[in-house]
Amino acid sequence: MRALTLLLLLLAAPADAQSRAERRAAERAAWVPDGEPVDCLQIAQIRETRVFDDRTIDFILRDGRVFRNELPQRCPQLGFEESFAYQTSITQLCSVDIITVIQRGGTIQRGASCGLGRFQPVKAADVRK
Repeated sequence: MRALTLLLLLLAAPADAQSRAERRAAERAAWVPDGEPVDCLQIAQIRETRVFDDRTIDFILRDGRVFRNELPQRCPQLGFEESFAYQTSITQLCSVDIITVIQRGGTIQRGASCGLGRFQPVKAADVRK
């Protein structure tokens, strides 16, 4: 019975991972560009972030505005871990800054370090046709 349970879990995992990826893609597509990209965001204004995949992070500001950052290169494990850190000596997070993926397991470890892109303001897509 144990082997059967393990087999069922292994068979279910890819479908679950696929539905997660599909869900993220739909959430990502629900937002469209809204204005010109900017180079920096004030760190104190960032309320939360939403990681969609290895290249896409939305930064949600305290006033509700959303800025999407499309990293110039894929950042390994970012989409899986959905967690990153950054360090800067100024009060802004800018397109020249580097983020580091935080890997969680038994202990917290640093993963890949990747450069940010410009911050594109986005808004919810109008779904009415």
